Amino acid sequence: MKLIRKYFFTTVFKKRIKRGSPFKDSLYRKISYVFSNDELVEQALTHRSSVGHSKLESNERLEFLGDSVLGLIVTEQLYKRYPDKNEGELTKAKSSIVSGSTLAYWADKIDLGTFLKLGRGEEQSGGRKRKSLLADAFEALVGAMYLDGGIEPVRDFICSTVLVNSEKYLDYRYRGNFKSRLLEFVQAKAWEGPDYEVIGDEGPDHDKKFIVEVSVNREPMGRGNGKSKKEAEQSAAMEALKYLNIF
Repeated sequence: MKLIRKYFFTTVFKKRIKRGSPFKDSLYRKISYVFSNDELVEQALTHRSSVGHSKLESNERLEFLGDSVLGLIVTEQLYKRYPDKNEGELTKAKSSIVSGSTLAYWADKIDLGTFLKLGRGEEQSGGRKRKSLLADAFEALVGAMYLDGGIEPVRDFICSTVLVNSEKYLDYRYRGNFKSRLLEFVQAKAWEGPDYEVIGDEGPDHDKKFIVEVSVNREPMGRGNGKSKKEAEQSAAMEALKYLNIF
């Protein structure tokens, strides 16, 4: 498989660049796939706010298709990878993997926002960084890739993105460990922190609650309380995840 991919990117890819791709080599290299029909990927990245300025329709129909294709492949891979897990465990893992926050995270990892076609209002309001918009574009890209190349390239793409380290989604301690999830996100962004600080307490000594604030890049992101410092830190981390729209 590696030899095939190497051949593809040293022959087919270079030929595509020479004859000119509307999205250049940047996006195609990031997703390790070259579209035969460039209009499909253009449509996948066309937000409805820009349709009035484009001959293409918006990416909403491709998003609809991509959602189903993504769900199918994630379900297939979880079923094959974890034969000892029951339906309930697999369902919870799938829900986490196909969640908007996970898709937005991976869309950001491949700089999908850079390539979006947005209307002026959406552009000015920060649409390129909006989590819901990125998640929708990721699904639309999956749908476009499926129509262009079939199930195999989509499976490769999904396995190299949202299904990386998929076993963590089966661990209830990870799903409930907000500090670990926040740390993972912050490290992936190469940001500073997270830093936790006890800023106060409340209640009598026999029923005291600690108040903790968590900061990322020295900016307060969340505040929580609990009967122990650890519990308060988890609560603060959960609020930070909500603030960052990745909860």
